[in-house]
Amino acid sequence: MFLLLALPLDRPVRHAPLMASTLIIGGARSGKSRRALHLAEAAASQRVFVATAEAFDEEMAARIERHRTERGPGWTTREAPLELPGAIRESLQPGQVVVVDCLTLWLSNLMHAERSIPDATRALLAVISQPGELILVSNEVGLGLVPETPLGRAFRDHQGRLNQQVAKVCDRVEFVAAGLPLVLK
Repeated sequence: MFLLLALPLDRPVRHAPLMASTLIIGGARSGKSRRALHLAEAAASQRVFVATAEAFDEEMAARIERHRTERGPGWTTREAPLELPGAIRESLQPGQVVVVDCLTLWLSNLMHAERSIPDATRALLAVISQPGELILVSNEVGLGLVPETPLGRAFRDHQGRLNQQVAKVCDRVEFVAAGLPLVLK
């Protein structure tokens, strides 16, 4: 018999230490980012938020500012739309936790900039294995319809492979749906 335990997003288990690396995956607006922030706030008073989003229009700029404000004090924000492994490497320090939000936007940025996805993935996997508390957020894109365009299918394929490779090297993996996290690993 298997028992799945779903914990409310706003009530992290404070007595359980955060694993060295945690991947949180789920659909859009599932509560992944909120879960990552709550885990980080329970783990350390010094927190770094590595943002991969870029503000290409006013709506996105407002969204980014709203999220920055919602995080509040106690957070240092670093922007890394392309150079994510370097930003993580520089941010992993004893006594603080690093949240990366999100791998999906990072992958999209890499594809748009025509960067090598395999090379970037290898660099990311190498930095995940470094000592330090790290939480990565990523979208699960394999639960929907097959995209209509070749670019959409290529993105979905890259995202699926990236999620699998990151999940393999992370100490903990959670899937968030409807605001409830399920521990996968």
